[in-house]
Amino acid sequence: MKHYLQFSDFSADEYAHLFERAAVIKKKFKSYEKYHPLADRTLAMIFEKASTRTRVSFEAGMYQLGGSVLNLTTGDSQLGRAEPIEDSAKVISRMVDIVMIRTFGQERIDKFAASSRVPVINGLTNEFHPCQILADLFTFLEHRGLDKEGRPDPAFLQGKVVAWVGDGNNMANTWLQAAELLGFTVHLSTPSGYEVDQAVAGLRSNASYKVFKDPMDACRGADLVTTDVWTSMGYEAENEARRLAFADWCVDTDMMKAAKPDALFMHCLPAHRGEEVQADVIDGPQSVVWDEAENRMHAQKALMEYLLLGRVA
Repeated sequence: MKHYLQFSDFSADEYAHLFERAAVIKKKFKSYEKYHPLADRTLAMIFEKASTRTRVSFEAGMYQLGGSVLNLTTGDSQLGRAEPIEDSAKVISRMVDIVMIRTFGQERIDKFAASSRVPVINGLTNEFHPCQILADLFTFLEHRGLDKEGRPDPAFLQGKVVAWVGDGNNMANTWLQAAELLGFTVHLSTPSGYEVDQAVAGLRSNASYKVFKDPMDACRGADLVTTDVWTSMGYEAENEARRLAFADWCVDTDMMKAAKPDALFMHCLPAHRGEEVQADVIDGPQSVVWDEAENRMHAQKALMEYLLLGRVA
């Protein structure tokens, strides 16, 4: 049994398999081909942080794979009434086949997984967002990294540059883990006081990323430019301070011009046009945010298939 709690939990070979399966599963979906490998399997979704894309992508994805879904929140379960999370894990995992949790600190999902009898997936924590980066990389390959047979080729990622402009948050941490594992480089540019902590990111070294004070410099020569909201969920009290600190970190058309001519723009959404990204960028020809959002579902379907069935040919 495997869990998926952070991006570094899987190997490069496992990601190659997931990208290939995501492409196959997406093709079946687009062709209206019924595919129910998870019939009679149940996914429990636990939301301690609210979500739109995470809920829709996991719930629709599990139904499309033939399974069923339970949606739990802290307001309608013992998780919100001081029951130890280990006890909840022991009970819930005896009744379902797989669990997705979207919560606050990484320690909560780690504790749940340690007591779970079934695979646990990180739907987002304060520290990591592995499902999003899984989908982002699949989208990158889908647009730029297909082999001659039209299949995602992870070797394409080696040597590429991803520019991260904005907060040193869970998305940035996960991009760094992905870069270290899959052989590309992240150009980081964050305001002072909002840098990535290499120890929190869980990196072995700093060889897979470079830090830039000027976001324009981070974008120069990049193959992909990406960002996130300035104030992540749970940090709303810092909103005004962050708005001032991040004023120069709005991804604009000049930053995209500094990147490679065929560079893509990504954003995990929701987005605030005029804050972390200009409308001309997110709604422009280099943006792939809508494919990126849809691919959460396809990548997560491949992930659930793998965690429950192993490698499917």
